[in-house]
Amino acid sequence: MDGESRFCATSLESLIDFSTSKLGRNVNVLTNEVKTGSQEYEFGVGMKKVADKSVVCHKMNYPYAVFYCHTFTKTRTYMIPLVGADGSKAKAMAACHSDTSAWHPQHVAFQVLKIKPGTVAVYHFLHNNAMVWIPKFED
Repeated sequence: MDGESRFCATSLESLIDFSTSKLGRNVNVLTNEVKTGSQEYEFGVGMKKVADKSVVCHKMNYPYAVFYCHTFTKTRTYMIPLVGADGSKAKAMAACHSDTSAWHPQHVAFQVLKIKPGTVAVYHFLHNNAMVWIPKFED
C-alpha cells in the first residue's frame, strides 16, 4: 500500500533498528495501560495527540518473539483516557488514518463502516499486544 512500510521483527534489535530507521534515534515507546479482564470503560477527559508519525508493532502468535511492524503516512497517534465501571483509570492508544485514499477498496474498515476510500478519516484503538514507537521531542 502506498505510504506504508512493513517489517517482521524477530529480535529486539531488529525491532529497534526498524523503528529508529523510520523515526530517528531519539524515540519513546508507548503501550496501552489497561488492566486485563472484562470491565467496561467510558471515555475520560483529556484525549492527547502524542505523535504525527509512529511505528506500530503488533506481537504475532508464534512460539518465539515475532512482531509485525508498520508505519503509515498521514496517521496520527492519540492517548485516550478511560474510566472503568469500578472507577479505575486506564489509557488506550488509538490511531487516526486521515487519508485512506490509497487503501484497497475491500479493506475491512470500509466494509464495517460502510464508507469508501478517501472519504473520511478512520480511527481505531490498538490491541493490548501492540507497542507504538514515536519520536521523542524535548520539552
